[in-house]
Amino acid sequence: MAHDDHKKGHGHSHDHHHHDNHHDHHPADHHHHWDQEDYVRSWIARDAGRRSERGPLVERLIAAAPFPRDAVIEVLDVGGGAGLLTEAVLKAYPRSQAVLQDFSTPMVEAARRRLTGFGPRVRYVISDLGDPAWSRTASGPFDLAVSGIAIHNLHEMAAIARCYEAVRGLLKPGGAFLDYDHFDRVGGVPLHQHMLKVAGFAAAEVVWHEHPTAILKASV
Repeated sequence: MAHDDHKKGHGHSHDHHHHDNHHDHHPADHHHHWDQEDYVRSWIARDAGRRSERGPLVERLIAAAPFPRDAVIEVLDVGGGAGLLTEAVLKAYPRSQAVLQDFSTPMVEAARRRLTGFGPRVRYVISDLGDPAWSRTASGPFDLAVSGIAIHNLHEMAAIARCYEAVRGLLKPGGAFLDYDHFDRVGGVPLHQHMLKVAGFAAAEVVWHEHPTAILKASV
């Protein structure tokens, strides 16, 4: 994760000033930065320095998944960026398969390079979380959805709510959504717990919270 000055309805984890999982952006920067290979390359290089900070949080997120490690599961990474969270899930669940969704073509290409060793276990979808059609391109259904510092970049609460509803619609019975995000920058954790329940999740619990960031677990 990395800097919070870049993104809106676009969906991928990019946040540059916190213990984040990927990347963060704004509409104005969408075409100027995240579609430029040089910018993405420099972002990834800077992001490598944050691994020691966010590694334990990624571990917390994965530990909250309600599946045994030998489970055969289908996973969706919402706003997966350069693939850090997808990589962690694929390693933790060696019988899993994943779909990484993001709107930045260069970022998805970086994910392909990072995840090349996983071969056909990973599929990539380029789509914009601000476009209601994004969930159709992801296909599914999935046992587990994950996201890291991505969805808050939609900024508008109605758009975030639609995204939660779309994620819920992609999950199988017994599934879960683990979302690591800056919830306190968009209304606060309790509001997002409520929004997740309105979106159709049976429960939404706090796995970890340190302002402004938290990990929420929403169960189907």
